[in-house]
Amino acid sequence: MRKKNRSFLLMALLSASLLVSVLTIARAQNSGATAAKATKWSDPATWPNRKVPVAGDKVTIDAGKEVVLDVNTPPLNGLTINGKLSFANNRDVELTTEWIMLHGELEIGTEKAPHTRKATITLTDNVKGEDISGVGGTTNRVDRGIMLMGGTLNLHGDRTNSWTKLSSTANAGATSIQVLNAAGWRVGDEIVLASTDFDPRQAERRTISAVSGNTITLDKKLDYMHFGKITFDVDERGEVGLLTRNIKLQASADAEQSFYGGHVMAMVGSKMFVDSVEFNRMGQNMTLARYPIHWHLIGDAQGQYIKNASLHDTYNRCVTVHGTNFLHVENNVTYNTVGHCFFLEDGIEHGNEFVHNLAIQTKCHPTLDCVPTNLAANGERDSKYANRQAYREMSFHSGNTLLPSDNTVASYWITNPDNSFIDNVAAGSDENGFWLSLPEHPQGAFKDSEVSKTIWPRRTPLRAFRGNVAHSNFDGFMFDRNIYEDNTFGLATIPFLPLANPADLDSEVVETHFESLTSYKNRNGGLWSRGDLFVFSDLKLADNAIGMTPSAGDIGSSRFKSRLVDSLVVGETDNRGNPTTPEEVAYGRSLPKKLIPDFPIRGYEYYDYRDDVVNTTFVNFQDNDRRKTGALSWLLFASSGVSTGSTVSGAKFVNAKPVYFPKIDSRFDNDNRGGVGYRTLSIHDLDGSVTGIPDSHIMLNDGENDSVVTDDSCAIHPTWNASVCTGDVGRLNLSDSRGELPGTVNIETRTARFAFLSSIGGNRPAAGAAPAARPAPAARPAPQAPIALVRNGKEFHITGNQSTVRAGTEILVKTERQDVSLSLAEMDQGSWVIFELPGFTKAASGTEQPSMDALRKANATSYFRGGDALWVKLVVTKPPLPIVRPTDLQASIAVSR
Repeated sequence: MRKKNRSFLLMALLSASLLVSVLTIARAQNSGATAAKATKWSDPATWPNRKVPVAGDKVTIDAGKEVVLDVNTPPLNGLTINGKLSFANNRDVELTTEWIMLHGELEIGTEKAPHTRKATITLTDNVKGEDISGVGGTTNRVDRGIMLMGGTLNLHGDRTNSWTKLSSTANAGATSIQVLNAAGWRVGDEIVLASTDFDPRQAERRTISAVSGNTITLDKKLDYMHFGKITFDVDERGEVGLLTRNIKLQASADAEQSFYGGHVMAMVGSKMFVDSVEFNRMGQNMTLARYPIHWHLIGDAQGQYIKNASLHDTYNRCVTVHGTNFLHVENNVTYNTVGHCFFLEDGIEHGNEFVHNLAIQTKCHPTLDCVPTNLAANGERDSKYANRQAYREMSFHSGNTLLPSDNTVASYWITNPDNSFIDNVAAGSDENGFWLSLPEHPQGAFKDSEVSKTIWPRRTPLRAFRGNVAHSNFDGFMFDRNIYEDNTFGLATIPFLPLANPADLDSEVVETHFESLTSYKNRNGGLWSRGDLFVFSDLKLADNAIGMTPSAGDIGSSRFKSRLVDSLVVGETDNRGNPTTPEEVAYGRSLPKKLIPDFPIRGYEYYDYRDDVVNTTFVNFQDNDRRKTGALSWLLFASSGVSTGSTVSGAKFVNAKPVYFPKIDSRFDNDNRGGVGYRTLSIHDLDGSVTGIPDSHIMLNDGENDSVVTDDSCAIHPTWNASVCTGDVGRLNLSDSRGELPGTVNIETRTARFAFLSSIGGNRPAAGAAPAARPAPAARPAPQAPIALVRNGKEFHITGNQSTVRAGTEILVKTERQDVSLSLAEMDQGSWVIFELPGFTKAASGTEQPSMDALRKANATSYFRGGDALWVKLVVTKPPLPIVRPTDLQASIAVSR
């Protein structure tokens, strides 16, 4: 559907009563278009009763009338603006009221003439639970808020230098800082320094006591070091945000105890133009639609904006964009906020621009810890929740967060990729920095609507995502874990797979480009993604527990899953953080995982079918007494999705151990499902830039899970836990002839594959249901007898019926199974492998040969019965496919006893 029609159809979703009321107000305003000359609030003649409003009054400014606020108001019980209210710009003034109903215009400065004096609006809550909108219902009720019902909010202050960066490191105990740009900052202003360590709560608020050029003197010493350098070519200079503005919207101080702050909500037909405004104690915790600033079902908001604002100490999000398109959100600072901060609500929002915003210290709850459902290592999970299902219930349905996903909170919550995110910073979220979590169709107010059925966020190309920075979070960038209709989410969901025609699931997949991202000092991953044809260019990752992990979308059916190009990955920089634990103090720097200080940091983790690493430099990955490390690794400890098609080329290593595969240790893994895939990993070094051996394969060789490929011709790297072998290396399957997937599954079309993916989304819970209320999972088939492969006298135990294998080798198969299916994939045409199977007598296919000599000379799949064994030669007669899929088998044979 064309975008202009999508915007138009938003109007159809609005209630008839609301639409009628707005249109009635608009007609009333138009009838009084000839406005009288502006009069002063302080002038008794301004008011119908010839009396200036007093405390407790409910005040109305009639249509066609303009009033200039020239004095501080007493606490009012409400203010309705049908005409226009503006603030005098020759003195500081304050407006205190329970609420404001805006049908006309509230103006404090304009875009051409910004307000230069202090202007404060304080929202009180002395009268609880009011409903004065005339519409009714929770969404439309005004209580401690500014409600725009067809009105216009014009707020323009004079503080446009919202945030800058440190120009040098500020040490703990410092009373001054050096910044890149302090222009316009003043004595008495409040600022906040972002954490530059793993702990987001190291953000610090201070008051400026003096300014000299770009040197700022603080009112008190800093408690933490804040890093201020470009280190190993990674910009880790901490951000400094300005919280003070000359225009302030705030709730009264009692909100600090109740977490029931003020809110601004624009309904259909309304317009908001907000520039250089401070929002303090805003948002109503655990209350839907009560956010600091909220565009609600506006439709086309072309030309509207919030920019240069600060939103701090809020209790329910920051900037909410709901059913609203083409909005501009730029150069805003947020600090100490609760719930998803920059929030695209239902997944229908498109064309919005988020540019150069800074989010500092995003929390799950005002006082409680997060109960996140994320990819944490087992060793750092809360021991109180040993039962994973009970933990998910606590996370999703505890009642302590507005949405289940708020317990895994994100500074930037993105539900539709058809929006632009450029040069934004997520500087310290309790959980995620940026989270692309996409519904199948728009939800909430749009669920099951006709327009919703034509919009596919998970299939829509990304508009723009470049120049963004994530640091001091748990996960920096999370492009996975898509939202369900009940607002829960899971890991094994239908992935983000943008298509040429989103309405046609089997149309061509288009590439997605993520450009110039920086992710550092994240306690878990710098970046996790799930999808196909993802291209990450000019990526800079540093000081993370894990730099990057890409996961597949369409079961390995695209020509590649992810490609990391022209990028930089640094294990440890000069930013040592603020060590606090005994292990950290002894180590001399903070650690990403305090509970598992020996966690092996790694730069790039391969996973799930084909990944390519191209022209990327790895710096500072060296083992020490505290922990092991390696530039390249594999997801710990993956159970599926392994391909020999994953490649590396043009890699450079500076003070870096190129490869490290940790021994299986459940403390380090987020699931430890058996390591089936991990045991059979393979990385294809195309040009020898990793191993020094072009066209070689790097495989696990840790003494416990060595590859059957490995022999005396391979180079063994004990510190890598790897072997490097040449030759044609492919995949061997020893069970179902379909490879890793059940033979009954039809995955020849994407429609069928996605139906299968949907069926195995085991993370999906029934909304609110207790674990016992869910249907029991289908019984798993009885485990098969184990298989061991013997080559050159060495025995290799196989887990999960899969293995790497090298062409031109002979392998003994030891097993008590009655039937075995042997299959080869991902090998060159003409390649072969011979298997000896003692105790087996029958082959279901192939050509029987009269002797071993004839078998060895055969150029097609064949078998020979010799003594008490069956000998099989699998010969690859099909050329390898450019797309690697587990069902694309090149040679197979079933044998039995």
